[in-house]
Amino acid sequence: MCGIAGFARTDGSSLAETSDRILRDMAKALRPRGPDDMQFHHAGQASMSFTRLALIDPEGGRQPFISDDGQVILAANGEIYNYRELAKSLGAKAKFRSESDCEVLLHLYLEKGLDFLDDVRGMFGIAVIDLREQRLLLARDRLGIKPLFINRSRDTILFASEIKALFAHPDCPRELDWSLALAEQGLSAALTMVDGEPITWFKHVEHIPAGTIRTVSLCDGTTREHRYWQLPAPVDPDQVPESYFVQTLGDLLSSSVQECLVADAEIGVFLSGGIDSAAVAAMSAHTGLHTFSALTGSTVVNKDAPYAHRTAAALGLPNHQVAFPADRIPSTEEWKRLLWLMETPQCGPEQFYKSELYRFARTERPELKAILLGSGADEFTGGYSVGLAGGGDWDDFLANLNTLARRKALGTRTSVASWWEDADLPLLSDNAIDVYAPSAMDDPYRSYFAWKFREMQQYNLWAEDRTASGNGVEARVPFLDHRIVELLATVPRAYRKRLFWDKRIIREAVQHILPAEVLDRPKLAFYEGEGVRHTHRTFTRMLAQHGDALIEEALSSPRAAHYLDAGNIRGTLRRLEAAQGSAHVQLLLRVINLGLLDLMTVSVPATRPAPGPAPYEIAVTDFEATEVRDLFPQHPLDSTTVLAVAPDVLILDDAQGRNTSYVAVDGTLVFVIDHLTHLDWLRLLRELDGQRSLADVAAAVGCDLPPLQPLLAESLEIGLLTDVTSEAAPTR
Repeated sequence: MCGIAGFARTDGSSLAETSDRILRDMAKALRPRGPDDMQFHHAGQASMSFTRLALIDPEGGRQPFISDDGQVILAANGEIYNYRELAKSLGAKAKFRSESDCEVLLHLYLEKGLDFLDDVRGMFGIAVIDLREQRLLLARDRLGIKPLFINRSRDTILFASEIKALFAHPDCPRELDWSLALAEQGLSAALTMVDGEPITWFKHVEHIPAGTIRTVSLCDGTTREHRYWQLPAPVDPDQVPESYFVQTLGDLLSSSVQECLVADAEIGVFLSGGIDSAAVAAMSAHTGLHTFSALTGSTVVNKDAPYAHRTAAALGLPNHQVAFPADRIPSTEEWKRLLWLMETPQCGPEQFYKSELYRFARTERPELKAILLGSGADEFTGGYSVGLAGGGDWDDFLANLNTLARRKALGTRTSVASWWEDADLPLLSDNAIDVYAPSAMDDPYRSYFAWKFREMQQYNLWAEDRTASGNGVEARVPFLDHRIVELLATVPRAYRKRLFWDKRIIREAVQHILPAEVLDRPKLAFYEGEGVRHTHRTFTRMLAQHGDALIEEALSSPRAAHYLDAGNIRGTLRRLEAAQGSAHVQLLLRVINLGLLDLMTVSVPATRPAPGPAPYEIAVTDFEATEVRDLFPQHPLDSTTVLAVAPDVLILDDAQGRNTSYVAVDGTLVFVIDHLTHLDWLRLLRELDGQRSLADVAAAVGCDLPPLQPLLAESLEIGLLTDVTSEAAPTR
């Protein structure tokens, strides 16, 4: 994990005298990515800087690497996992000056030209100034794990590992692309299949596409692209048995983990308690590495933290439970600092907790410079199949994929889409869609795979790179070895149901190294699950602090008045305060992030404010112990407590026979109560009159009080109920 920044003239002329100062400003913007070293190189028409985090050959691996004749200059951010075998394949003619994994790229380029990445395994963003061919070459790894951004004007091209470094160049426009951002599926959370190139959120800033080499002539600016990799198609089931995919996945994952463990520095693991990070931890347990887990209200309630703790104990690994108590609310300056680090309006709770985990790991273990993650498994092994089935089975999952694929195929043709969308029993078959979008419905699962591949780049990989790099750590992702992704993409249709329903392929591939309780545990999001209300409440409070400071600042941005409804934004926050724990805070936060980023493009932050309170760990042995419960205090309840429904809360019934009721807050439906599973809760709720004790109300409706106390406590926390014990008249 390092940082590249540079620029080049594309009209044959030399750089201006101010280029050194500008290059240094660009490099300084990337300093968190490379705290160990900073180097600069000027080559007439082009210049390049490199900020380094030294993981392999700390003394000898300085970059950029330069050919013997001084005509080729190469810098690479990332890791080359098979560098030893690649170096061996070059033979004695390649004279290596270091033990760095990335130096092999220079020799491969000198030997093979544009084919130099064909056999490379790893994650990387690469820049090459080739004075022999008078060209600039920019490339990224197959999956787009490592970032590389560009800005192109008429006769200058800028490139950097982060957008903020481009903004340090005076010629780079700085403008948030509101219209493109608001239409981005990942921002609006619209359930829509998208498989185009990821966006950068800013006008005139582009990614170098994943799996692509882009060359730019230094003479006339001519640009060419060479895509050296793409997702393969499914194979014929007659060619390969189903067992091959399970066995090969296990073998490739083991190989990838071992390659990710290569470093001349300490490495750790983020352990969430799910099967993916547990598998990575198990395959690296022989090194005795430290594991790090988040202890939040959500992870305690959904059992993520206890599972992580038990998994680490079973593997004999140290586990640091990093505490985020209920009163740990990011300050306004802390949030803006994180947002500028992330450079994306998708910055949210996950990024906050991840960044703080990296911060703790780096402080607690000063020699630690890399963290292994379980990222990428869910997207490609069926991790979302159960959720997208809507409570059904694999066939329901596929039916829902068909619907998404149909919507994508028909696009703006809403009049045609109504034949399917507006009918309980569609009168047309999906074959009719071929008239409007040929082959669009051939394989909806493959479209889903491409959608998740794009989503990985737009959100997951971006987030992992920034949260790690902002703390001087490199994130390593063994599941995203391109060989694993290729394997999963080639699984035949006939095998998908068994292998990809609820990640069965992973469960079987690692069943020999993990306890049964971990193997069989359902998938949960990193900070979500049953206790997600704790997370949502924290970030509602963050937005409301200091008189809605973040919201008011966002609304003052140059283009906020054109795009945002200030009254409704303030009103939404008030509703969220009344029903704290609502997931709607995520959408509100993304809109506020847009306004804040808009301001940052006008006045780019010159320095990074001090971070918030240092994260700390708790040596947990019992997750029901007082030390854990005190982190997330709940309103004390007993049988004598007197509760009332809050004034702005209504309980509404659905049509007769539907077995459903609703809780409305200030006129908005917030919760659904299913009579089949929560009838006692509904009866109790209706009888809370602010006069009788809980014991009396429970007796009146004939229900058992203890099982309902968690729901009562939660409802108090989020404002659905109020405690009027001291005001109530004594009950008789």
